[in-house]
Amino acid sequence: MIFDSMFWIVGGWIIRICMIPVIGMRKDDPTTCLAWVAVIFLSPWLGLVLYLLVGEHGLSRPRVFRRLKEHRNFHLVNSEYLECPSYQGCQVNRDYQVLVSLAEAHGGLPLLGSNKVGLIADTDDFISSLMTDIKEARNHVHLLFYIFRNDDTGRQVAGALVEAAQKGVQCRVLADAVGSRGMFSELGSWMSRKGVEVYPALPANPLRLRLSRLDIRNHRKLAVIDGQIGYTGSQNIVESEFGHKKAGQWHDVMVRIKGPTVRQLQTVFVEDWYYETDEVLDFPDLYPNARKEGKATIQVVPTGPDQPTEGFQDILIQSIQSARRKISITSPYFIPNEGLITALRLATARGVDVDIIVPDRSDHLLVDQATAYYCGVALKNGCNVYLFNQGMLHTKIMTVDDDMAIVGSANFDIRSFYLNMELVLILFEPEFIYNLSMLQNCYKGHSSLVRADAWFKRPLPKRVTEGVVKIFSPLL
Repeated sequence: MIFDSMFWIVGGWIIRICMIPVIGMRKDDPTTCLAWVAVIFLSPWLGLVLYLLVGEHGLSRPRVFRRLKEHRNFHLVNSEYLECPSYQGCQVNRDYQVLVSLAEAHGGLPLLGSNKVGLIADTDDFISSLMTDIKEARNHVHLLFYIFRNDDTGRQVAGALVEAAQKGVQCRVLADAVGSRGMFSELGSWMSRKGVEVYPALPANPLRLRLSRLDIRNHRKLAVIDGQIGYTGSQNIVESEFGHKKAGQWHDVMVRIKGPTVRQLQTVFVEDWYYETDEVLDFPDLYPNARKEGKATIQVVPTGPDQPTEGFQDILIQSIQSARRKISITSPYFIPNEGLITALRLATARGVDVDIIVPDRSDHLLVDQATAYYCGVALKNGCNVYLFNQGMLHTKIMTVDDDMAIVGSANFDIRSFYLNMELVLILFEPEFIYNLSMLQNCYKGHSSLVRADAWFKRPLPKRVTEGVVKIFSPLL
């Protein structure tokens, strides 16, 4: 008994001492280092297990090298599809030229014009539009979603896919292995038997050790129909009442696109499909000729731990630095890092109005505590904070000066900055951005504006809890 106790005590201190240099060498961000050191010192054995499972910064090295190599190869092979000379050379406000160059350097995808975009801010409307396009498909349907749930909505979409497959349309579904884990055994198997190809993205089996950390997920939401219609945004294939009951109805945004940019969305799917299936999609109708459909100029930016830089974070900071009058941020989770906080502080210092709209209650209790802390930081730095009280605000958008917008799957938190594979759009189209701004005003109309004096007078236990959770926010 004494020997067992000594083993656990001495072993715990060995773990504490040895893990400090390990964490220091493997983590670039001092804040993240301190968070992991705190976990290890509080509970060394549990902390060691957690670090082995989720502590590494990104994908396993073999998988990273493979993705980086194949990413370059895809861009070499598909350069004629990615670049549409007739639709490049789009003129944007000079304030955003650095942003566009930065985004292209990160994602490798050029800015393309002549797109038609439609804003869909209702789950049922999105599902209805998607199913109509699936039913009218003639060649192929490609879906990539973090959550594809076996509920009424998921079964409706699955039925439309099966119906299309039985007419000879090639239907492929790629869904995150964790986000969609309840779908594969029943609904996924049924679709497979009916001719729809269904695969999990980033399988999370610790015995296979394919990932350095199990919580890296493919968080993208993407649909491409016949290479001519594309969708992306924050909506999953799931009912609007999905999630924690206390969070209420979910509110999301999707963008429906027709035009040259759909070819780039197709390439994102083709790459992710190859990485999970080893199948190179290559058939004549994959990239139909680009056509002028509208006036929207769009840049597609895929981000993730397989990329050589922290792209989404850099894009956000550059966007904030470009602002002259107003910034409106809508996100379900708000856990910024020091760089983003500094950018917001400098924006308000030069007279820019900054609105941050987050749900009063999300689907993650701990994340809510961290978000509340950083809402206080935002208030101290001169930002306006709105707490949405009509359900789970899952929309992820930022509008700048009514000139530019960022829409996609990425949250304003550490996971989207460093871990998850995300997909965002940078859009330049006055009417679309006006509609986004009106939507954000609608969100604010169903929110409570936070008064700084009242916020910092909330009960002490609540503020203490938020401060404690904040210490571990780099790990959330």
